[in-house]
Amino acid sequence: MTTRRTLLAATLALPALRNAQAQTQAQGAPWSPTRPIRLVIPFTPAGTTDLVGRIGAERLSARLGQQVVVENRAGAGGNVGAEFVAKAEPDGYTLLLTTIGTGAINYAVYGDKMPYRPQDLAAVGLFIRVPNVLMVRRDLPVNSIAELTALARSRNGGLNYGTAGIGSSPHVCTELYKIMAGIDMTHVPYRGSAPMLTELIAGRVDVGMDNIPSSLGHCREGTVKPLATTGLTRSAVLPNLPTMDEAGLKGFETTAWFGVLAPAGLPAPVLARLSQEIDAIVKEPAFHARMAEFGGEMPALTADGGSSAANFETFIASERRKWADVVRRSGARVE
Repeated sequence: MTTRRTLLAATLALPALRNAQAQTQAQGAPWSPTRPIRLVIPFTPAGTTDLVGRIGAERLSARLGQQVVVENRAGAGGNVGAEFVAKAEPDGYTLLLTTIGTGAINYAVYGDKMPYRPQDLAAVGLFIRVPNVLMVRRDLPVNSIAELTALARSRNGGLNYGTAGIGSSPHVCTELYKIMAGIDMTHVPYRGSAPMLTELIAGRVDVGMDNIPSSLGHCREGTVKPLATTGLTRSAVLPNLPTMDEAGLKGFETTAWFGVLAPAGLPAPVLARLSQEIDAIVKEPAFHARMAEFGGEMPALTADGGSSAANFETFIASERRKWADVVRRSGARVE
């Protein structure tokens, strides 16, 4: 009887507790989660997205005092997981580990087929930026971007290039290279970096573009021939490779990026706390060291090297404009 009365009293008190929490948040007090948070990763386990997401979840758990549980929801270039979060309750307990694809490129590539809109998701914070690396099969007779460009022109579309899929960062990055170099190559999309790299190593694909983390080992071991990286400055993990800009494509600069989005309508105190913690994580030396191991670069969207929600929102909007133009010029769309 005592147990029943205790449970009944607790049940009756729950609405009052929630009202009190809402009033406290409305008055500007910091938000603190009271149950585990779900971080949706819109791709399969393994790969750069999953790696960054799990490291981020681990650090967020420590800072928030609540477990941040990773949930992989893959499909449609990340749109399945992103749509799930876009339609979730905006209470801070369901978040998206966004990529450049789900945050920017997919709007142009999928067009009317997009299941969510930019205004359905709110920017929280940016974790990391990661350059891509342009590689060729070992026996392709080129050793520089200039030589690859010349060979591609001579073959007039006869070369092919592999990526992790239609609309991926490597895909549109290679399309940008084609536009700037005035060449043509045939796209061979795969379901992820691993199968693309397997085919490149086997020599069944001529050229490959990929995020540095997932291809770094192959570049170092010599199973593929890396030619250049796509960041504005040289990669610390592949320092002997020139950037695309250094290789002659002036102004070429693209990086994949990974951050956190939430359902639109997130209460201001919740958004502020989550953004504050991501900003703090980005500034942690230990986080820097882990990201640097596989070629990750700190975002530095603010003057002090942090990543505020407002600046992340501005950054995403600029990325949407940039890639919409590339997709329009290249015709790289999902039909």
